[in-house]
Amino acid sequence: MSSNGRVVVGGEALVDLVPLERQPLAPLAPRLGGGPYNVAVGLGRLETPTTMLTRLSTDSFGDALLARLQDSGVDEALVQRGEEPSTLAVVTIDETGAARYSFHVSGAADRLVTDPGDLPADTAALAVGTLSLVLEPGASVYADLARRAAEAGVFVSLDPNIREALVTDPDRVRARLDAIAAVAGLVKLSDEDARWWGRTPADLLAAGAGAVVVTRGADGLVVHTRDGEVAVGADVSRPVVDTIGAGDSVHSALLAHLHAADLLDRAHLAALDPDGWRDALGFAARVAGWTCSRAGAEPPTRAELDGGGRPVD
Repeated sequence: MSSNGRVVVGGEALVDLVPLERQPLAPLAPRLGGGPYNVAVGLGRLETPTTMLTRLSTDSFGDALLARLQDSGVDEALVQRGEEPSTLAVVTIDETGAARYSFHVSGAADRLVTDPGDLPADTAALAVGTLSLVLEPGASVYADLARRAAEAGVFVSLDPNIREALVTDPDRVRARLDAIAAVAGLVKLSDEDARWWGRTPADLLAAGAGAVVVTRGADGLVVHTRDGEVAVGADVSRPVVDTIGAGDSVHSALLAHLHAADLLDRAHLAALDPDGWRDALGFAARVAGWTCSRAGAEPPTRAELDGGGRPVD
């Protein structure tokens, strides 16, 4: 399927409560986030046609989450609303800027998403991952949607982005991830995800994944394909404030780059040469570097990357 269409991003939208200072019991500031939500915002800011599939609360956080999607140019046609509360994630930042999370998810709106039926006819790709593939009943909804999308020729992209503290049935979650990875054109994961999952890039390629991109923090990115590996270093041109949303920025940047190059297609991606992968990974590293230079998950706009845009507020 051609990438001349939209990217649908399915998954949770939540509020990160981020410390304003690196000290115990520092005041917390709300920052809008959630892995899939960050991917959608990142794609929108990179001017890739994007639709968000999620369920938002009708509380003030849900209103703010919806407004930020709109401000980022993300289509809201598949956004559901409900009176349930918004998911909250309390963030702790260590001395290196790395983030740890404590989640409050019981009865939250995003895990109660219902099946949207057929995706829009011009859908080129579906991206899924993170809490939305762990927390039922929504996890089964997204997994089934990914299966149906792949069967219809839609490019599927997976980022497991595991939050181990929320996994109560590891075997079931691993089986769900295995099933999606087997039909995915792209799997993006961190070193930590791979260790928890117990799957190597070679395992995922053998099971059916088209390409596997692994993020390695300060050591950069590496893609594994059936033709070999290509690696690029991290972008260190900007000081790190925190790493919130860094992996999500890699995911959105990869999808945006592949969309622009008409490569959101398993056959086209399989033909991408090492130089093409270096371009894609380099762009992703640059976008992630921008995100890490600001507090919270604030991916850059296309205008910022091009050097002529006003910084995001």
